[in-house]
Amino acid sequence: MNSDQREIQRKLRVLQHADRNGDVSKTCRYFGIGRASFYRWRKAYADKGDAGLLVARSVPHNHPNKMPPEVEDKILHLRRTYHLGPIRIVWYLERYHAIKVSDAGVYRTLKRHGLNRLPRGTRLRKVHTQRYNKQVPGHHIQMDVKFLIFRGKQGQKVKRYQYTAIDDATRVRALKVYKRHTQASAIDFVDHIVEKFPFRIQQIRTDNGHEFQAKFHWHVEDKGIRHVYIKPSSPQLNGKVERSHRSDQQEFYQLLSYKDDVDLEAKLDEWERFYNFARPHGAFGGKTPYEALRERL
Repeated sequence: MNSDQREIQRKLRVLQHADRNGDVSKTCRYFGIGRASFYRWRKAYADKGDAGLLVARSVPHNHPNKMPPEVEDKILHLRRTYHLGPIRIVWYLERYHAIKVSDAGVYRTLKRHGLNRLPRGTRLRKVHTQRYNKQVPGHHIQMDVKFLIFRGKQGQKVKRYQYTAIDDATRVRALKVYKRHTQASAIDFVDHIVEKFPFRIQQIRTDNGHEFQAKFHWHVEDKGIRHVYIKPSSPQLNGKVERSHRSDQQEFYQLLSYKDDVDLEAKLDEWERFYNFARPHGAFGGKTPYEALRERL
C-alpha cells in the first residue's frame, strides 16, 4: 500500500467512525483533527469518492528557478537551428544577449521539449589520442577535404569538395569549395590561405590523399612552408580539422538547401565568418577563434 492509499484509508476510518457514533465532535476529538477538516473530507468524499480524499500537491505558479519564456525560446531556437550543446548555448546567450543561465537549466529545458538528444549522426565519437596545442599562430596548419553531395534542381547528384585549413593554436579557419578534387584545387587553396590568414604559415599538415602529392608538396615547400604528412590511416592526428568538419555538418550543411554554386559559396563564406568571429569555441572557454588570435598576437 502506497502513501496515497494509506491517506485515503485513514480518512475513511474517520468518516466511518462518525457515521457509526453519530457525533462529529467526539470523532474529531478521538482522532485529533479539526471539525473544518472533517467536513471538508466528507464533502470531498461525497463529490469524488476516494479520489476526493487525496491531498492535492501544491505547485508554485512562479517558481524562482523557472526559465523565462523568452529565454526558453532562444534556447530552443539555438538547439533546433544550430544543434548547439548546453555549454555552447550558455556561452552564446551570455555573449550576445547578456543572459546568464546554467548549463543544467538549459539541459532541463531541452529535455522538457524532447531535444536533449541531438539528431542521428551528430553524437560525439571517442578518440583515444593525446591532445596537444601549438601556441604560436601559423606554426601548424591542418588541412583536409570534406566530400559533399547535393541534389540539383532536376534531382541530379552534385558532387563538391570543401577544402579546409585550420590553425592549431587559434582554430581560425579558411574554407573554399571546388568542383574537382585534384592537386590543382589543393594548390589553389594553399595560395588562398596564404593570402587570407593574418599570420605567417610555417607548417601545413595533411593526410596522404592524392590531392596532396608531389606537385602540391613542392608548391608548398617553394613558398617556404614545411609540408608534413600524417601517419597513414590515422585521421585523429589531424583531429582539429576532422572535428571542425563535424561542426560543418551539424551546424551548416544539415540546414542547407542547395540551389547553385553561387549560393553555396556565399553561404559558406558567411558560415566561415560566423565560425571565426562569432561562434563560441569550446577550446577557449567560449571565446571565438579571432579572440584567441588577438590574445596570442
